[in-house]
Amino acid sequence: MPFVNVQMLAGRTVEQKAALAKAITEAFVKITNSQPEAVSVIFNDIQKTDLAKAGKLVSES
Repeated sequence: MPFVNVQMLAGRTVEQKAALAKAITEAFVKITNSQPEAVSVIFNDIQKTDLAKAGKLVSES
């Protein structure tokens, strides 16, 4: 059973996540010849205060 972990900054809507999960599942099924029921997509929302780029918190940008 494949698990796809998506980590992104918080702020996406439920509708955006649903559309992304559908697109990821469809691509995974097409490329790996698996069944949609076998694909799990996990979203991890990251707060801007929990991510740093180039030594600075994203929240400071």
